[in-house]
Parts: sequence; structure tokens; C-alpha cells
Amino acid sequence: MRPDWLRPVEEAARSITVNDLTRFLPPDDTDPRRGAVLVLFGEGDRGPDLLLTERAHHMRSHPGQVSFPGGRIEPDETPREAALREAAEETGLDPTGVDVFAELPELWLPPSNFAVTPVLGWWERESAVWAAQPDEVHEVHRVPVSELSGPHHRISVRHPSGWIGPGYLIGPDNDRVLWGFTAGIIARLFDYVGWADEVADPPMHDVPDHMLQWRPPGADGVPR
Repeated sequence: MRPDWLRPVEEAARSITVNDLTRFLPPDDTDPRRGAVLVLFGEGDRGPDLLLTERAHHMRSHPGQVSFPGGRIEPDETPREAALREAAEETGLDPTGVDVFAELPELWLPPSNFAVTPVLGWWERESAVWAAQPDEVHEVHRVPVSELSGPHHRISVRHPSGWIGPGYLIGPDNDRVLWGFTAGIIARLFDYVGWADEVADPPMHDVPDHMLQWRPPGADGVPR
């Protein structure tokens, strides 16, 4: 049974629109690749939390970035199936313990031309999680909802391109920067359900150097 504290998210999933979550919509002539991520709510030692992964720092694409587990939707696979499969591959999660209760609208990532479906789940029967694919996953994090909704871990993040967006400091030492696409989903979803405390002027942090992916000369766009 889902806990009462999760009810606002269940209700929001029935009414939230793509425009509530992003300003990027795919042009009509775009044929994006499709993916899915698992937005998994659990209840750990520090209360309600979200499961996040930190990508391996040596990867050419989005090194060290903190994100929801997920990836490409394979042929004949639904977004729910893809999100659970990817989460199991990346973190060792037992998908049979996950109660998938909704999907958010498909969101477009312009730089990579990916259309991503966030799949919402409740961790009904918890299982051990770890960096099950060390070539791709550096660490697995369970981040308390209180740290993502309260003011003390909220920051703004600035990319060298000039892009500025919402972010969070996470991890045992609060030294991991959560930013980009994942931070945007969390910030807008939590604001929609009324969980986010108002922060008038969050401190500015630059994207850490190890998270800046290599680009050929003249390339532009912000990885999200």
C-alpha cells in the first residue's frame, strides 16, 4: 500500500502537463529517440527518498552526472518495462518490489534529441541497490525528499554556455551536484505538488569540471 505522503504525487500525475515540466517541445518534423527513467520513491532510514544514480566519471557522455536510473526503450518495450529493466541493470534493483503507479508526460531533451518518459514508482518491497554496472554507474544514492524540498540543499547551477538552472547538493558530504534534466524534473514536480520551500536566491555553483562532457570545436548545447 502506498503511504499517505505520496498521495500528492499520485494526484499530480493525473493533471500535470508537459508544459508544467519543461519549456522544450519537439518540433513536428523531429523523430526523437525514445527513453524512460524510473522516478522511484522509497522510505529509508532518513524518511521518504528518491533513488538516483551517479554516472561513471570516465564516460564521454554526461560524466559524473546524477540522474534517475533509465535509458533507451528497446523495440516492443513499453516505457514502464524499459525503466524497470534499466534500473535493475544499473542498480541491482528487484523490479518485482516496485509498484508503478503513473507516467509523466514525455519530455524532450534537445541536445541529444531524446524523448524521455518519467515513470513513477513506489518502492513497496525494498531490495539492496548498488553500482551494478561500474563501467557506467559510479555510485547509487538514496536522497531524502526533505533535502530536495527544503532550502538548505538548493542551489542554482551555471553551465559555461551561460545556461542557469535549478540544482541540489546531495551525497553524504553534500558535495555532489545534481543539475540539468533530472534536477529540472524534481524542481518542477515538487513545486507542482506543493513540496518545494520557496528559496529566493539560492547560491550559484558552476557545473563541476568533471561533469563537462567533451565536445568538438564549434559544438554547442547543454547536456541535460
